[in-house]
Amino acid sequence: MLNNKMAAIFLCLLLIVTGSIQKAWPAEANNGFVTITASNLNVRGGPGLSYSVVSKVNKGEKYPILKQEGDWIKIGLSAGREGWVAEWFTSKEAASNDVNPSATTGIVTADSLRVRTGPGTSYSLAGSLGNGQTVTIIEATGSWLKIKVASLEGWVSKEYIRTGASPTMSQPKTQQTEAVVTSGLNVRTSPSLSGQLVGSLVKGSRVAVISQSNGWAQIQFNGTNSWVSSEYLDFANQSQNNPTNASLPQATVTASTLSVRDSGSLNGKLVGQVLKGQKFTILEESNKWVKIEYQTGKTGWAAGWFFEKSQNYAPVSQNSLKGQTITVLSNGTNIRSEAGVHGSVVQRANNGDSFEVIDLSGEWYEIRLKGGKTGYVAGWIVSLSGSSQQIAKPDAGVHTKNKKIVIDPGHGGNDSGTIGTRGTLEKELTLSTAKLLYNRLKSSGADVYMTRFSDTYVSLASRVATSHQQNADAFISIHYDSIEDRNVRGMTTYYYSNPNLAKELHSSIINKTKLKNRDVRYGNYYVLRENRQNSALLELGYLSNPTEEILVTSKQYQRAVADGLFEGLARYLKTF
Repeated sequence: MLNNKMAAIFLCLLLIVTGSIQKAWPAEANNGFVTITASNLNVRGGPGLSYSVVSKVNKGEKYPILKQEGDWIKIGLSAGREGWVAEWFTSKEAASNDVNPSATTGIVTADSLRVRTGPGTSYSLAGSLGNGQTVTIIEATGSWLKIKVASLEGWVSKEYIRTGASPTMSQPKTQQTEAVVTSGLNVRTSPSLSGQLVGSLVKGSRVAVISQSNGWAQIQFNGTNSWVSSEYLDFANQSQNNPTNASLPQATVTASTLSVRDSGSLNGKLVGQVLKGQKFTILEESNKWVKIEYQTGKTGWAAGWFFEKSQNYAPVSQNSLKGQTITVLSNGTNIRSEAGVHGSVVQRANNGDSFEVIDLSGEWYEIRLKGGKTGYVAGWIVSLSGSSQQIAKPDAGVHTKNKKIVIDPGHGGNDSGTIGTRGTLEKELTLSTAKLLYNRLKSSGADVYMTRFSDTYVSLASRVATSHQQNADAFISIHYDSIEDRNVRGMTTYYYSNPNLAKELHSSIINKTKLKNRDVRYGNYYVLRENRQNSALLELGYLSNPTEEILVTSKQYQRAVADGLFEGLARYLKTF
């Protein structure tokens, strides 16, 4: 009798638990699953760090995806509970209908997709694929696909492979129509909530709609035909015939997705988004940022290094200088009595000081000082307002010629350094930056040494030994930063005993890149502490910040850093 009672109680409990689990996971068939990649991860009551912790989950546990907002994923817990986890501490597994199991080919949707030797980021790289490449799919495991292209065979993330054909739909419109996104909007591989999520658009973004069907709109996203809900598109305010001013330069967006802000800085508030291939008139340019009309009647600023101009700016002329000002970029900038370094110093200016421009003499601006006096300042150490072309600094090679410089690309080999939110390996990026600087210095006649030329592991002691053996005039260690808070960004430079080299390099790179200035700081790092030569260690941006990762991996940024390092080093060698 007792056994019969216990069995009845157990059956009731089982039905309750089963019902609650079903209630908690209504979207598992559509949205797929996530596997937790961090130990003792906080589950919060809402999509952000400001929400309270409601539970904790552990590494390796698997949960259904209920919803996603930005970088946060809502997951189903047991007993009907739910909560939010940070996406960067999870590994997504698409729902079973995200990839057509009968498909034998797929299309790469990422600009540079890493191919690995096994199904996970812990496996070594076997190669990479470009956007639009066709691959043969051999097998699938979780969120990874085994593919083959020519002689390359390996594993890639399912998230960046588009497979199968879209469902039968009404005949698409051949003419593209522009629309404005009215709310945060998910982008999917097919016109259905079960379509794989490939990205998102922010409110205010302008998109070109290729076709519409059954409440869905087809657009180009990351160079691939993708789908968004038509419910969140506004066609009423579309630009039918967007007039352009022929006298202003035109430019095409080169980044997959590019943020538009209310000011020309990464500090600016996000107001919209534009996509690769869209063309705009540049209304104004300042400090490598461009002002565009991203939406009819609405203007904003975007990073100029992600635009390809179809019409070059006219060179600086006296007429173009009318009504403009220059802003000083460094403390202690000399203002001279004549246009040239031979002129006597009549005043010193600090970072942020602005002056009215009177005229241009060669590469020097004549500016108006207080009391009706005038002076001259070198064009390459100031920022000019408006859209005129900035003056480039004359070759500083005279100061680097025959100098011994050791460049130290951080990490290498089995030490990958930090890994960015998009999979960027610090060891690869530091080597790329170092090689650009190496070539620049070699061409100027400097005697340059690298602690590594390839993806090899080099101990810290060996790096310092190279500096000592070569009796280096300067030792420059190149790194990129990372932190748990994905909002942190900017550049920091470290020194151990003497800050002079670090200060010159830091200020020059900040002037070139306009990255957030996190200052020059004391750092108790081995390559600085044990180094008898003049040394500096640079953290050139945060790979943990998704926006900054896109910036620092761009060719434009890499070149700007190399230029800044070269000019800062030349200034240091000249002064010290």
